[in-house]
Amino acid sequence: MKLKSFIGITLCCAWILGGNKTYSFPSPTDHNTPHKASLSETASTKKDDLSWEELQKLYKFPEWYTKARFGIWVTVGPQSVPRLGGGWYARHMFMQDVGSQQFGRNAYAYHLKTFGPQSQKGYIEVIHQWKAERLDTDKLTKYFKSLGAKYLVVHANHHDHFDNFASTYHPWNSVNMGPHKDIVGLFEQSARKYKLPFGVSSHDDRFLSWWLPAFGSDTSGVYKGVPYEGRLTKADGKGKWWEGYDPAQLYGLPPEQRTPEYETKVKQNYLLRQQELITKYNVDLLWVDGYGFPYGDYGKELFRTLFNNSLKRSGKIDAVGIAKVDKEPMLVRDIEAGVADTILPYPWDGIFTFTHWFYKEDDPLTHNARTIIELLSDIVSKNGNMLLNVELMADGTIAPSHKQILDEIGQWVNINSKAIYGSKPWKVYGDNLNSCQREIERNIINADAEQVQKKGTKREFQCPYGKQYPLWT
Repeated sequence: MKLKSFIGITLCCAWILGGNKTYSFPSPTDHNTPHKASLSETASTKKDDLSWEELQKLYKFPEWYTKARFGIWVTVGPQSVPRLGGGWYARHMFMQDVGSQQFGRNAYAYHLKTFGPQSQKGYIEVIHQWKAERLDTDKLTKYFKSLGAKYLVVHANHHDHFDNFASTYHPWNSVNMGPHKDIVGLFEQSARKYKLPFGVSSHDDRFLSWWLPAFGSDTSGVYKGVPYEGRLTKADGKGKWWEGYDPAQLYGLPPEQRTPEYETKVKQNYLLRQQELITKYNVDLLWVDGYGFPYGDYGKELFRTLFNNSLKRSGKIDAVGIAKVDKEPMLVRDIEAGVADTILPYPWDGIFTFTHWFYKEDDPLTHNARTIIELLSDIVSKNGNMLLNVELMADGTIAPSHKQILDEIGQWVNINSKAIYGSKPWKVYGDNLNSCQREIERNIINADAEQVQKKGTKREFQCPYGKQYPLWT
């Protein structure tokens, strides 16, 4: 197989204590009941659950994944509502100056013009306006399968700390507000109907730092010094659509009120929410954002839940975990918006999108059918899988310009399916024409460039066609 490798790079609250008043994390029966469990108590472990070491002895990457080579990932949420502002809209809408994160350069001005001053109409209003009124998960899943996708992954939560499922442990979710729909549940039902393995992605473990701008205020202009929405209280919701909900459950406590005990409760709540996500929807695949296990041992416990749940359901471990974790033989290595620089002896995945991870119109499309097809060929030639993101619009449909590209990709995949599904790498990959190693990462969208340079592996990224901006995701 001759091909050219190239890549683009992109990179994904809890509550309590306000003054002398204490707010508690939700429990299964009453979200106002305090929960003080340790890690072992928090985890829904049972006596017959296997330890990490015991699971390692049994684990083999399931064939449904290693033979699939191509999957679709659906991203949709409140941040799909604004047409401009980049994939971290919820953060950047509170930043008059986004600094080096230029992919969010339009968010503040767009929000001010479209919704109103951030101190009066914040992200809570964006959540309220998300309706997903045209979402048809059966139609979408049938379409994705027709493109040649062999598994389906759905966005369960982002850094905005909003759950796209019927969460027992977190009231800010898509069933209680916004579209009033169990987005994950609907896609799970459709995936089972069309016999596709079903996965979810979770990006929530950084929300406390990610939401810090929401606790600030304008530094200039008419609203200078007026606090943003992060400092609202439950009492401020009286007479509004969100009456009875506590903004501190979405944004986290104001930074000056956070304690080590509070942050421990945040991690415990994270684990409970994600464990429920895994077991309620019997997911076959879990993809997590960030470097390493989310919240350390809490994230590792989450994957233990995934594998034990699969073992109980199937009599074997038939689930897949994907993360940026080194030297962990049970996890697929994720390379975000990139490809490996050589054939890897273990499964890995590269994820890509057309613009930002959420649907946005800030910038030209960064990929067309040809670039995605060449990336897919390169990935497969190096023993990887491609997970292609489909950025749904706020109403739950695919933008026509994106669908045209997907149609072309699907035509190629179906014609060349024998070279994709179940294929194995040869001794060498590609033709190496016009290849180069990127010593410094530039033009990174939807990412913290400093963190990528610090934590990323530079040899995972290449630039065969030169440093032309439109190619980078």
